[in-house]
Parts: sequence; C-alpha cells; structure tokens
Amino acid sequence: MAWKLQLINSMKDPELVISKNNLLTVIKDKYPKAEKHFLVLPNENIIGINKLTKDHIELLRDMLLKGREIARDLGEGRKFRYGFHAVPSLQRLHLHVISDDFNSPALKTAKHWNSFTTSFFLEAQNVIRDLENAGRVITPSKMECDRLLRTPLHCHKCEFKPKNMPNLKVHIVEHLNSS
Repeated sequence: MAWKLQLINSMKDPELVISKNNLLTVIKDKYPKAEKHFLVLPNENIIGINKLTKDHIELLRDMLLKGREIARDLGEGRKFRYGFHAVPSLQRLHLHVISDDFNSPALKTAKHWNSFTTSFFLEAQNVIRDLENAGRVITPSKMECDRLLRTPLHCHKCEFKPKNMPNLKVHIVEHLNSS
C-alpha cells in the first residue's frame, strides 16, 4: 500500500518538481499517459476528491489556474484536458493536466485509456461546479466506474473502434501525423 502514497515523495523530488509555491506543487507524472502530463497537487494533505467541500473551491480554482499556466508554458501549443479520476489510484488530491495526444509508452492498457477518455475522468470545471451547487463532488458509483474502465476502446477524436491497444496506438499516431 506504500505505493499509494508515492505522490508525497514525488512532490519532494527535484527531478519531477516543475513549480512550487506556498499553496501548490506541480510535478511531471512519473508514468505519463501523453506527451505532456503533469499533476497539480495542493501542499495541504487532502487525501482525494471525496474529501472536498465548499471550503476547497478556491483551492481547486487555483489548481486549475496553475494547470492552465503550466499547459501554456510547457505544452508547446497542444490541447489539454484538466481533471481528476473518479477513483484515483494514488492518495493525495491531484489534478491531471494532460495533452490530448495520448501518445506515450506508459499508456499500455484499456483501463489507462478509459481513465482519461470516459466520464471516469471528471473535468475540473465540473468538480468545482459540483462543490458550488451540491457541496460535494458527484462521482459515478463503484459499479459505473468499473463499467467505464471496461468500456470498449474507441478513438477520442473520431469514430474508430480498435480491437486492442496496439491498434489504437497506431491510430493515434496517424492523427498526430495528419495535424
């Protein structure tokens, strides 16, 4: 279970830290699922999205603002997605700032793919809106999360439905080469 806490150590690793202030730390994802993949973490120890309340709205806005700044400064003109996994695999609240190319050797499984391309990936703006309106983050049920992670593969840019991850990865590169 110690691996679930690895983000805390990553926040202290000068090889991974991109930016740090009194509120937030931005790190490179150790196993990026796209060409550009960063994590924005609060320095405050918040275990995950299920612990968020209305009191955290400003923190989330700051996290999203910092994520957009990092994407602008380091993204090399790429389009980005900003969000949280409905059921994070690692403890410590973290906002994914991920380019939508999904071109990475670390993107190996359908579960990896679906965790960023289905509604398992909670858009940051929606998380903030949930807190404003409901006072909590509204996440899919455990059964729905399991279903989302098992969703048949499909391209996030077109209607292509590959038979496996290697097939999808070849297709993704075709999109990159045509842009």
